[in-house]
Amino acid sequence: MKTVRQLMQATAVALMFILPTATKAQYVPTEDNLKARQEFADSKFGVFIHWGIYSMFAQGEWYLQNYPIDKNEYAKAADAFYPHRFDAKAWVAAIKDAGAKYICFTSRHHDSFSMWDTEQSDYNIVDATPFKRDVIKELAEECHKQGIKLHFYYSHIDWARDEYPLGRTGTKVIGRDKTKADWPAYYDFMNKQLTELLTKYGEIGAIWFDGKWDRDQDSIPFNWQLDEQYALIHRLQPSCLIGNNHHETPYPGEDIQIFERDLPGENKAGLSGQSVSRLPLETCQTMNGMWGYKLVDQNYKSTETLIRLLVSTSGKGANLLLNVGPQPNGELPAAALVRMKEMGEWLRANGETIYGTTAGDIPAQEWGVTTRKGNRLFIHIFDCKEKELTLPLDCKVQKAFAYSDKSPIKFQKTKEGVKLIFNGIPEGIDYIVELITK
Repeated sequence: MKTVRQLMQATAVALMFILPTATKAQYVPTEDNLKARQEFADSKFGVFIHWGIYSMFAQGEWYLQNYPIDKNEYAKAADAFYPHRFDAKAWVAAIKDAGAKYICFTSRHHDSFSMWDTEQSDYNIVDATPFKRDVIKELAEECHKQGIKLHFYYSHIDWARDEYPLGRTGTKVIGRDKTKADWPAYYDFMNKQLTELLTKYGEIGAIWFDGKWDRDQDSIPFNWQLDEQYALIHRLQPSCLIGNNHHETPYPGEDIQIFERDLPGENKAGLSGQSVSRLPLETCQTMNGMWGYKLVDQNYKSTETLIRLLVSTSGKGANLLLNVGPQPNGELPAAALVRMKEMGEWLRANGETIYGTTAGDIPAQEWGVTTRKGNRLFIHIFDCKEKELTLPLDCKVQKAFAYSDKSPIKFQKTKEGVKLIFNGIPEGIDYIVELITK
């Protein structure tokens, strides 16, 4: 059944004679899709890659939007884009060593430049640059070889193509002909590109859409025709998951729910106020401050902060998609590589308390979070100032021990729950206690 919002949208579009909206059959995920959802939910950690010709300017991925730039002058950067140090094998190996289970790569961002050998536009890394290499092809081959899932970020908006009917962003871009706005042509362009991505590069784990928010201030709701687009993706690859960073409750046809710069249900960044669904969850976050490479942004979060972010995300039952913005020469920044290596070392020792877990019995507390796997409840303690910690638990605890060395921890049932009694104050990035429950 359609929501009131969707019915209003369909009615408004019909009145505007934009594109008639036909009644769609309710989306029923295939068995393979449901299996892929579970695999995704179990993976818990992925790496986001924001990379394109915007890296040449070292001002982040919104450079074309943030300044009054002529789109044709901006496009000239492609002629100098020669990332000679790009090494798909090294990228995937470093990401796998970090403990990540998948990569989400920006196939085409809002600036319109495509990072693969698309037949739909010459404005791509093969035809428009001296590099002449299809980096998505190389990345896909290496991901399949090394056993890492590959997801594609794909922008719903385009600041450079005249066919895209501009919303609230891209208005500073110089050189656009607004009289050429043609949604049916642009929609056809997108679907042909998506077809390429899903037929030329093997099995793809997910399509990660972004940009629907560009028309959220329209007086009459804009019809993005998501039903047809989602159906196309599921027809081409039924197990391919669909997520949309629209900051709203998931739409029919979506397989995962995305939260930008926020843990599910928290909305501290003001972008993720939607209700939390029962779909697999993912929160995306930057390692420093920007998504795309920005020269002056060297304010990288510490490894301790990133590990606790991963654990806290898992405590919400969600995945962490942690971003890295490669340099224009094709290398991953050294600061990012150091943190990824250290996260991998931590995960090799403690990943059992993260991978394949669900949200724990206890919501996030000042002292930390919990994750669960079957009858095993993991207490992740970030900050405990006493030698005792009372857990608000209803379940029966059979055993309690430190996860690192399996040394027993005393516990007792109280009116408030279960009290853990330590020999000393728990210390470290994440002091993990494992409880066997009944």
